[in-house]
Amino acid sequence: MAISVVDASALSAVLFGEPAAAEIVEQLRGCTLAAPSLVIYELGNTCWKKCRRHPASATGLRKALATLPELELQLLEVEPIEVLELAEARDLTFYDAAYLWLATRLWARLVTLDRRLAQSFDGESPA
Repeated sequence: MAISVVDASALSAVLFGEPAAAEIVEQLRGCTLAAPSLVIYELGNTCWKKCRRHPASATGLRKALATLPELELQLLEVEPIEVLELAEARDLTFYDAAYLWLATRLWARLVTLDRRLAQSFDGESPA
């Protein structure tokens, strides 16, 4: 089964029913999902922001976040120094470089709604 590294932007679309959700679900169909463990914090922060902006929807947003385990997402650790070097080399945030680093390490597809991150991914194996 193919592995897809999925970032917080793509997972947020799926969890919170954003416009790109159907597109992301289709890209992930039949794949083993992986992400750096930091994705939990990014998704939690996204939920928190949405709850603050839309208090009437907070209960539903929390329930959506609680469905994350249903995605059977493999949470993996990254090598901080290698991620930092990649971030510097590609002019990315450390967070974005973590997804890129993991995708290259796993020889996996990177699924993201972040155009800049997607453009930084060249699909090559790690050096």
